[in-house]
Amino acid sequence: MSLRIAATFARRELRGGLRGFRIFLACLALGVAAIATVGSVRSSIEAGLAREGAALLGGDAELDFTYRFATEEERAWMEDTALAVSEITDFRSMAVVGEGDTSERALTQIKSVDDAYPLVGNVVLEPEMPLAQALGDQNGLPGAVMERVLVDRLGLGIGDTFRLGTQAFHLSAILAREPDSAAGGFALGPRTIVRTPDLANSSLLTSGSIFESEYRLLLPENTDLDALEIEARERFEGTGARWRDSRNGAPGVSRFVERLGAFLVLVGLSGLAVGGVGVSSAVRSYMSGKTNVIATLRTLGAERSTIFQTYFLQIGILSLLGVTLGILLGAMIPVLFGPLIESRLPIPAAFAIYPAPLIEAAIYGLLTAFLFTLWPLARAGDIRAATLFRDALTSGGRLPAPRYLFMTVAALALLLAVAGWFSGSWWLTLWTAGGITGALLLLSGAAYLIRILSRRGGRLARGFPRLRWALAAIADPREGASSVVLSLGLGLSVLAAVGQIDGNLRIAISGNLPDIAPSYFFVDIQKDQIDGYTDRLTRDLAVTGIQSAPMLRGIVTQINGQPAREVAGDHWVVRGDRGVTYAAAQPEDTRLTQGEWWAEDYTGPPLISFAAEEGEEMGLSLGDTITLNILGRDITGTIASFREVDFSTAGIGFILTMNPAALSGAPHSFISTVYAAPEAEARILRDLSTTYPNITAIRVRDAIDRVADVLSGLAAATSYGAGATLLTGLLVLFGAASAGTTARSYEAAVLKTLGVTRRSIFISFALRSALLGLLAGSVALAAGIAGGWAVITFIMETDFTVIWPYALAIIGGGILATLLASLVFAWGPVNSTPARVLRARE
Repeated sequence: MSLRIAATFARRELRGGLRGFRIFLACLALGVAAIATVGSVRSSIEAGLAREGAALLGGDAELDFTYRFATEEERAWMEDTALAVSEITDFRSMAVVGEGDTSERALTQIKSVDDAYPLVGNVVLEPEMPLAQALGDQNGLPGAVMERVLVDRLGLGIGDTFRLGTQAFHLSAILAREPDSAAGGFALGPRTIVRTPDLANSSLLTSGSIFESEYRLLLPENTDLDALEIEARERFEGTGARWRDSRNGAPGVSRFVERLGAFLVLVGLSGLAVGGVGVSSAVRSYMSGKTNVIATLRTLGAERSTIFQTYFLQIGILSLLGVTLGILLGAMIPVLFGPLIESRLPIPAAFAIYPAPLIEAAIYGLLTAFLFTLWPLARAGDIRAATLFRDALTSGGRLPAPRYLFMTVAALALLLAVAGWFSGSWWLTLWTAGGITGALLLLSGAAYLIRILSRRGGRLARGFPRLRWALAAIADPREGASSVVLSLGLGLSVLAAVGQIDGNLRIAISGNLPDIAPSYFFVDIQKDQIDGYTDRLTRDLAVTGIQSAPMLRGIVTQINGQPAREVAGDHWVVRGDRGVTYAAAQPEDTRLTQGEWWAEDYTGPPLISFAAEEGEEMGLSLGDTITLNILGRDITGTIASFREVDFSTAGIGFILTMNPAALSGAPHSFISTVYAAPEAEARILRDLSTTYPNITAIRVRDAIDRVADVLSGLAAATSYGAGATLLTGLLVLFGAASAGTTARSYEAAVLKTLGVTRRSIFISFALRSALLGLLAGSVALAAGIAGGWAVITFIMETDFTVIWPYALAIIGGGILATLLASLVFAWGPVNSTPARVLRARE
């Protein structure tokens, strides 16, 4: 009976329209829309990757080998299984134009193909022509195609000649698009495509060279990929082969999209938290305006539960409306802007309406609305009728009844559980929740402290009436300082944290490294070249340091006789092939943390020195055995020591180092880092590449710039999420300013009656807004710096530095935002007629 009566009351209350709930609906809709949009875009990309899996991979399935081609038996199995097989090699080298001192060199990622490539999709060239024609011979030279950025860098034109290793090629066309580009992962140089047979005389694909061979398979329709994968893994076990198929054509891209999407959803939750502050303020303001209605109902015998149910149903209906609006926006934005978004993506996306992310966003929105409206509604239901007649909600207790406290805790726990489940990262969810909670507590405490300091500061501001009026207004709980500090502060906190993280990552990658990093990495140095290479550099006075080491690539297949992934999980060391080296003596700059180095003349069973940090993460200890597959042969070694490996110096760092007898007989090349004066770098590169055309040089600055470009994209995507959070905070800010219009009109009328000029009143309003913005921005900056420091220190594990220009921009933004919101709604009160306002008040 009570619920039926409450429903009747709620329906009649809603007849009054949405007045007072515009900010409520806007905050809720915007937060839900942000999460729904991110989820919809992520689902669109995942659907595109699934739909185009074969095209992305370049076939229905793929087998990869490191440092070698498939054997005749391996190739025979592939040809018996598939309708067609395409062999591809992928490696880095230098593209050279010209001779002598006038030559130009640039790093390129080479893909050499056979006549069957591509099995799926099409290579797009400019000018348009078949790939086979572009790679054919002209004037006795084989053809090649390059990406435009590399063509421009080398100053080439169609028909010009360049060299790869010792082989000359003519440029036939510009490579506009390759169908399987997303499957290649991160590349340090632009792409060049040639035919594999044309590299026979290039000295690039020799024994020990660093390359990967990839065999794409075009399978019969209705092939059971699960069964075929099991058969392939059993047949190729111990050979170092890796299997992929069209169900996950670009695993690196899929993993990246999934994790970035999860992170952005959690950033969106920060926006919902900001919106929750606005929702709570709107409900509190609305309930304050319903004092007479509630008092009348209580006088007529309405129970507390009826009062609570009445407004709970009303707010619930409005919450459903706000969530629905947010879902509609989140569903339509990706569809409407799909062509624009897809044009900026390097991967396919199938933009449509996907129910799963919309349901996820709806759950987030409803739980947030419930969490932030429960207390204002509970306090209204628990206040006695006589108190309501005297003073709205401010006379009620600070805390609602225990049952509502329990419901609040339960709703918060459910929200965290849902966020952890949907994002797939409990760790990241708890970090985000802890950061938001900490920021809210800090901002709440700051708002309370601001009111106290303003009350005391008012006494010290005698002689400065405008400042005194401003401080007195801030000290008044009805002025809404708490809402301003919470909403704007949380939005600015998220933006400040993102800015500090982005700035510190840029410093770590491109700011600090040049002082300690080498000038070049040189790879593919053959055994018979290393002595001459070293002699050339040691005689150069501009060279300040050389570090060289033998290098092989191996896959960790077993740990203590068990599959590596069963022991180490999804640790990055066991996800792909890793660099492996050998050394007789312990290097001078190597510090052991456990165990001992082997004797220089040791020839016994293979021993391993493993990176200490990664070993601890994988749960390894001295005496454990690790099986590596190197060039198709399994080598099992025992961990004899753990050592520190510092990758931050950009020097040579290997996870695994073994004794020489274990590896020296296998075909391999050397890797080297060179430290030289900047003015000598071009000369060194020219001399070495002329003498040893097969050697590939990777300029460290170029590699840093490529990583910085990736980070720029991440920072931009995260900033969009933080921007939505800030926009929600601005909505709350404007709502608070709008709600205070009546109080400011009365204040202005009283001051005018006492002889104060409009100019002084306006300056007073501006001062209070600027002070609130300054304080909110300062607190937000402190919270953002703390959050950025935590992420950089504990997650990124690098040094943290405050980015002051960005920090000052946050404070300036806080002042500007509050000034804008306040002054927009201050113009009316300043220009109001005192008699009319005071008469209405009476």
